[in-house]
Amino acid sequence: MAGQGRQINLSRRQVALGLALLPLSGCAPARPDKDVPFIPARQAKDLAAADPGRLVELVKVDPNIRLDMRYATTNNFTGVILYDEARAFLTAPAAQAVARASTAARAEGFGLTIYDAYRPWRVTKKLWDATPAGPKKNYVANPKRGSKHNRGCAVDLTLHDLANGQLVEMPTEFDDFSEKAHRDYMGASTRAIENRARLQRYLEAEGFSGLSNEWWHFDFNGWEQFPVLDIPFDKLG
Repeated sequence: MAGQGRQINLSRRQVALGLALLPLSGCAPARPDKDVPFIPARQAKDLAAADPGRLVELVKVDPNIRLDMRYATTNNFTGVILYDEARAFLTAPAAQAVARASTAARAEGFGLTIYDAYRPWRVTKKLWDATPAGPKKNYVANPKRGSKHNRGCAVDLTLHDLANGQLVEMPTEFDDFSEKAHRDYMGASTRAIENRARLQRYLEAEGFSGLSNEWWHFDFNGWEQFPVLDIPFDKLG
């Protein structure tokens, strides 16, 4: 999600209004800090030529993976569409790891449903610019450093039941910014806690680390090796 695990106190109306009024240029710098490896949109062709497998589409790696890309709809905490296309990309090793987790899940009667994956830096910047100055800035990923989503190394997801196609019960909905979303919250139902642990087992077995404040968010180990990207989905093939 936007803040990668920090609670967000902004109302949906505040964020939606801020995003609607913001031009892409906004208040944050036009790129991350100079010490952050960064590939802007204008270098999309250079990226493809240098390493065509750097970002790959999840459903092409494993067609069994299901998408529910919330930021391509208004069904997200901002109430605003942030992605032009409902597509999910990750760096090649992260995508392959998710595919292996998908295989493990299917062996036990479950499938993976993806909420978010690679996020262009411009979206992180837009969310930051829409947040009022002050303590609330601490709850949104700072575009000066970029986020793991911008590197194609973070995935937000849940499980669905292969028998009926329905999402399984979890402690909260996606992007619930309360203690109930924390990975150690034990006040949920037994089934929800079991499903949370099951998802964590699948992902962590394949080289991901779960974020403590969000049961749905996992970071790929070794994310530091990858640059922050600002390449739109339609430039990724």
